[in-house]
Amino acid sequence: MLRKFKIAIDGKEYLVEMEELTEGLAAPVAPPAQQVVQPVAHPTPESAPAPVTPEPKPAPKANATAGEGIDAPMPGTILKVLANVGDQVTANQPILILEAMKMENEIVAPKDGVVTAIHVTAGEMVNPGQPLITID
Repeated sequence: MLRKFKIAIDGKEYLVEMEELTEGLAAPVAPPAQQVVQPVAHPTPESAPAPVTPEPKPAPKANATAGEGIDAPMPGTILKVLANVGDQVTANQPILILEAMKMENEIVAPKDGVVTAIHVTAGEMVNPGQPLITID
């Protein structure tokens, strides 16, 4: 999900676009296979190098939980948990406040649903990709 933020630094405003990455969406990319071609004086069908076929990419891992997990987008400290288990939330509703680099960042619900699990508490330090809340 692409999110836009307006940030003011030393009186100058900057528009910043950030993309939220979710764990398990993108499979690791393998380096491309290299094909070695050697010059041949008189190429024949038998001496031509065989084409290299790319290996199929593994399918992304399925989420173990039934709901959609919200992971920490950056390292920081949880200041406030604004939702409780069983709460009905709407898309883009703030559900957590994450402090990172002395800035308070709202973590919002990606979709409408019900909070089924909260994996963090106020005051807890989190790392990028760490599960925060699950919404079903």
